[in-house]
Amino acid sequence: MTPTEYIWMNGKLVKWEDAKIHVLSHVIHYGSSVFEGMRAYKTERGPACFRLHEHTDRLFDSAKIYRMEIPYTKDEINNAILNLIGANNLEACYIRPIAYRGYKSLGVDPTGVPIDVAIGVWPWGKYLGEEALVNGVSVCFSSWNRLAPNTMPAMAKAGANYMNGQLIKLEAKSHGYAEGIALDVFGHVSEGSGENIFMVRNGALITPTFAASILPGITRRTVIRLATDMGIKVIEQNVPREAVYLADEVFFSGSAAEITPITRVDNITIGDGKRGPITEKMQNAYFGIVEGRTEDKYNWLTYVPEYKGVPA
Repeated sequence: MTPTEYIWMNGKLVKWEDAKIHVLSHVIHYGSSVFEGMRAYKTERGPACFRLHEHTDRLFDSAKIYRMEIPYTKDEINNAILNLIGANNLEACYIRPIAYRGYKSLGVDPTGVPIDVAIGVWPWGKYLGEEALVNGVSVCFSSWNRLAPNTMPAMAKAGANYMNGQLIKLEAKSHGYAEGIALDVFGHVSEGSGENIFMVRNGALITPTFAASILPGITRRTVIRLATDMGIKVIEQNVPREAVYLADEVFFSGSAAEITPITRVDNITIGDGKRGPITEKMQNAYFGIVEGRTEDKYNWLTYVPEYKGVPA
């Protein structure tokens, strides 16, 4: 991680090295946080946040599920993000807003514990490696399932949920794979440790439904919209594990992973063993918009205004 100058904490800009919380904060002991991950891209018009408002909407949705009252409006969060990018003079960056239960008392019952909010921004390259966007990655199915329904809410992007993701990722890396794919409790394909998954079969794009314990991905939603507008049939359905082996193409989607092809699963070659034509077409459409090279007809970009030096 490359440090930047400022982090936004509870309405103030603080120095990166001073952005600290108490060791007895509720979030540290119980994973009681909800967060977002998004990117700002370098364009000819300056840095632009991709689907900023949708990400903030999801942050508030996650907080609602966990009965957390964020003490700021969506507009205040959006403006803080834009201001923070400007304050750090970044052309492109990863953006991490987080709302968490802070310091007051410990115990499973969080009643009365304050909700703190922080935002960090920093330069971050391609999540699975620059070469992965072209050459693809080799992944495996994990022995760890995703969360069962009515245990923990998979539709919330909550810190505690990612303990499951850590197990998936660490197991995959220990066996020499770049990433793992989890099944849901019923044995259907769910998602990666931090990415949604798509497969291509006979020209159609297939992806698991929300019922497969997936996070409602913003990039997933983007892929579906772009594919539909390009005339590619999109099917949301339960996906058996073996269907992935037989796919013509497979790729991950996510704010960090963007659109990353998968060329081998469990050491089984997918399709021709290289990035497929539909995956490449989705990448071109996606990066064309986020990098400002093609028309943003969906109004997905929010440009960062010139930083005016708002007092901390």
